[in-house]
Amino acid sequence: MTEQAAAPLADEPAEVTIASSERVFTGRIWDVRREAFDYGGETLVREFVDHTGAVAILALDDEERVQLVKQYRHPVRMREWEIPAGLLDVAGEDPLAAAKRELAEEVDLAASTWQVLADYATTPGGSDETIRIYLARGLSPLPAFAREGEEADMERRSVALDDCVDAVLARRVHNPSLCLGVLAAHAARSRGWDGLAPGDAPWPGRTERGRG
Repeated sequence: MTEQAAAPLADEPAEVTIASSERVFTGRIWDVRREAFDYGGETLVREFVDHTGAVAILALDDEERVQLVKQYRHPVRMREWEIPAGLLDVAGEDPLAAAKRELAEEVDLAASTWQVLADYATTPGGSDETIRIYLARGLSPLPAFAREGEEADMERRSVALDDCVDAVLARRVHNPSLCLGVLAAHAARSRGWDGLAPGDAPWPGRTERGRG
């Protein structure tokens, strides 16, 4: 390991030669892929969740309350508090358009102002899933959306941003988009919301499914 000269902190894209890539499991929502690739003078093999990617929305009203939903998540057997979110599973759909759709479908709201709050990879050692968290403000109500499945009994709550931060630091909530989103919003607010990218900013880390 070598110490690098001081530079802006940023992840670095890496180009590797893919020797083989195959889908070894096809699921209802996402798949598992096995790839062999050349790295460091040898061929390595890794299996990972081949994910569509997703968007999440930290919707903040005029009283600086975050719009939350409580939804059942079967893998962890919990009804988690979350911010509105959804998969990028519509071919060719723009991520910002998907975020606007999810905000309407999950909390019956539209927003007049959209900015990028954070981009993150959920589990880079085992999944190619990336999520973009948007900050949505200038909220207005929409007609109620008909929900089904795990969303049919969702509970909705508006919670002050500072109270959300307290819940994260006290480890009472665990959803990663909620935790990262409220901490990023808290930090951005302390800077007067300066430096946030517009909602339609490029998403360099975004990869789309379709490798066969």
